[in-house]
Amino acid sequence: MAWGKKKGGGRKEPLFGLPAALADLRLTAADRIPNADDQPKKSAKSSVKRKTEDSDDEPPRERKAQTSRGGAKRRSKSRGGFGIGRLIYWGAVLGLWGMIAVIGVVIWVGAHLPPIQSLEIPKRPPTIQIVGIDGSMLAQRGEMAGANVSLKDLPPYLPKAFIAIEDRRFYSHFGIDPVGILRALVTNVLHRGVSQGGSTLTQQLAKNLFLTQERTMQRKLQEAELAIWLERKHSKNEILELYLNRVYFGSGAYGVEAAAQRYFGKSAKNVTIAEAAMLAGLVKSPSRLAPNRNPEGAEQRAQVVLAAMADAKFITEAQAQASIGHPSYNVKPVGAGTVNYVADWIGEVLDDLVGQIDQSITVETTIDPKLQSLAEAAIIDELAAKSVKFNVSQGALVAMTPDGAVRAMVGGRNYSDSQYNRAVTAKRQPGSSFKPFVYLTALEQGLTPDTVRQDAPIEVKGWKPENYTHEYFGAVTLTQALAMSLNTVAIRLGLEVGPKNVVRTAHRLGISSKLEPNASIALGTSEVSVVELVGAYAPFANGGFAVSPHVVRRIKTLEGKLLYMRQPDEHNQVIEPRHVAMMNTMMRETLISGTAKKAEIPGWQAAGKTGTSQDYRDAWFIGYTANLVTGVWLGNDDNSPTKKATGGGLPVEVWSRFMRTAHEGVPVAALPNSQATWGLSNLAQAASQISPPTPVAPGPAPANTGGYRPPPTRANVRPEAAAGLDGWLMDRLFGGNR
Repeated sequence: MAWGKKKGGGRKEPLFGLPAALADLRLTAADRIPNADDQPKKSAKSSVKRKTEDSDDEPPRERKAQTSRGGAKRRSKSRGGFGIGRLIYWGAVLGLWGMIAVIGVVIWVGAHLPPIQSLEIPKRPPTIQIVGIDGSMLAQRGEMAGANVSLKDLPPYLPKAFIAIEDRRFYSHFGIDPVGILRALVTNVLHRGVSQGGSTLTQQLAKNLFLTQERTMQRKLQEAELAIWLERKHSKNEILELYLNRVYFGSGAYGVEAAAQRYFGKSAKNVTIAEAAMLAGLVKSPSRLAPNRNPEGAEQRAQVVLAAMADAKFITEAQAQASIGHPSYNVKPVGAGTVNYVADWIGEVLDDLVGQIDQSITVETTIDPKLQSLAEAAIIDELAAKSVKFNVSQGALVAMTPDGAVRAMVGGRNYSDSQYNRAVTAKRQPGSSFKPFVYLTALEQGLTPDTVRQDAPIEVKGWKPENYTHEYFGAVTLTQALAMSLNTVAIRLGLEVGPKNVVRTAHRLGISSKLEPNASIALGTSEVSVVELVGAYAPFANGGFAVSPHVVRRIKTLEGKLLYMRQPDEHNQVIEPRHVAMMNTMMRETLISGTAKKAEIPGWQAAGKTGTSQDYRDAWFIGYTANLVTGVWLGNDDNSPTKKATGGGLPVEVWSRFMRTAHEGVPVAALPNSQATWGLSNLAQAASQISPPTPVAPGPAPANTGGYRPPPTRANVRPEAAAGLDGWLMDRLFGGNR
């Protein structure tokens, strides 16, 4: 034992410090620096030592194996821990990058928006409301937007209908509804398509106010950002009020007030539960579900809204059941039909009256809705009955008071088919309806209604115009010549007074179109519009004063501020009263015994003139009383000939139908100075002085009707052998007028 050895060796003193640290230090041969002599020995000793070490290392090898197995277990545990940690790590990395990507997208989307600080609720686009003389709505231009209505003025079930069907969680979300988006996503996946949307009312408002209707991811992201901005800037009730006053309801109606007026003929303040449900149902697809286009679809959608309202406890089940199938439709569209020609005409003159339109306005017109309906029916019905027979496809009518206020205007038989305004824009040859300007010029140069001129063949530089019936009556008075629409007398008078003077007279009375001062001007070969020709006849009905045909009386803002008021025309006397009386007496005979006998209005003094252009391309009648001046044109847009439609036929029938009804209940008034006399015998007495007709073509003359006026046969057709090429060409260019 160690203790025994210590005793045997004597006492051993304890050591401290460095000696103590070095006391147990022993050097071995391995610690020595080998030299050349020691190398073999070292090898032998090394082999012995390796054997010894091998024998001594057996137990440690076993321990090493055990240690390896424990390390493997520790490494497996470490690898498991590393997998979970790695998952958490990469999840955090991906989440961070996702957050960065979202922030980047938000910044990118925001960069394409106007600066938030500059965003304002945009003003409504300007609307032009056109009302009749009685204040009723005729038409509307621009977006139909009713007046803004306050949320507190609406019945409570109206806004609740929109919340129930569009955004049940409106009062709980912050502009975007994650629950609604998730619900819509699940529904769309289950239905394998887009069957439900997740947009909130605030998002829809943002889209309507600031964005387009395009369906792109960028727009949806912009919509979301703007919705959040709206929620921060406005209260929920303000957002809901804005939404109700801006959303589109189809048929041009924006806002609940405009929609209620359009579909139910009442204010949104007075709609029923059933009507509120129908309005709320339109938002999903206003064009497809508008009740004036799809009443069945609108009703089915309204039932869905009622069920949603009941489910949300906004109404009771009994109220929902009682409201099914009870909206009071008023689906006749405002401003439909031919009154749109009037609206288009107003749109053309507004810039001259008030300049650029930057706010909604109301245009008060001179149009009488009752007369407008009469005019529309007269044109449409007569054409429907006889357009095929006479090969006439279009018509126009203008009726105005003697001071130029247009009471009715029809620019074509069907506005939806053609918006071309044949009453204002189109210019056609007036034919013999232009002759009053020739006769007035003759009266102003000293002739009288009983002045006699020869009705006989005439040739002007190779042009040989003829009368409608190819016959001549010899010496006739001017009254007779105008009543019978004798072409040769009109040509003689035109040449006698001078074509330039005839043009000056027409322009003085109101014709604004360019007129060619040639011999054919007497037969109306220069083109004019219906509205200007009717306006030029007005001085005959008002005592000789020039008028400016007009349709606008006043223009106001929706708040009532006056922007324009028409001032009365200056009393510009363009015809002397005695000449007015002469012309009225002469043109009265046209209706009494001349070419427009069908146009006589019982109880009223009426006057006028028919007109038929060459080859029956245009048929006219302009007639007037002391109450109305009305002109009718019928023909084809392509200027093709009709089947012998004359001014004394279909136009007179349209005019008579309109004028007879328009004068019902109106106090009778005489034409200005129509009772004056000039020592004229009446037409029946003068007829005995007319020479017997001389037919141009061989054969018996056509039978005479009306005492002296033969019925029309064939219009101005000369025998080819007698006319020659030049005569035939001139006849086609200028003949055929009556």
